[in-house]
Amino acid sequence: MMDVQAQMRHYRNQPMHASSSEAVTNNVRVEVESQYAPDHSQPFQNHWFFHYTVKITNEGEDTVQVISRHWWVTDATEQTDEYTGPGVVGEQPVLAPGESFNYTSGCPLKTSTGVMRGTFSMVSTETGDHFDVEIAPFALHEPYTVH
Repeated sequence: MMDVQAQMRHYRNQPMHASSSEAVTNNVRVEVESQYAPDHSQPFQNHWFFHYTVKITNEGEDTVQVISRHWWVTDATEQTDEYTGPGVVGEQPVLAPGESFNYTSGCPLKTSTGVMRGTFSMVSTETGDHFDVEIAPFALHEPYTVH
């Protein structure tokens, strides 16, 4: 597994990430879309804020529960912050087969662009098996910023 610096060099050599991403791991689909929040940003004070909306869909046959989250947020200077905690937005949603859970949260940055990626730790409520689900990388960027 690449370290964070190597990943950022890898990402920098790729086309700029879209402000959305999608990944399926262990029959759980995670879709994310980010949006710049100008009302919560102060660019002249090096403070940009972004909202992101996540949709978690259980495409498997077992009921699953989100136990915790782990985010890596990397800004344009390659500064990476990690955020971990139980559940999402104060909940640990249980998803039966075919069910989805949506939530919106926010992320501050000290630069006008960045990349977020992460994982959700989940458990099958039927088997007790724990597994991680990928949150594919997606861009955080101010509109009209040249990349």
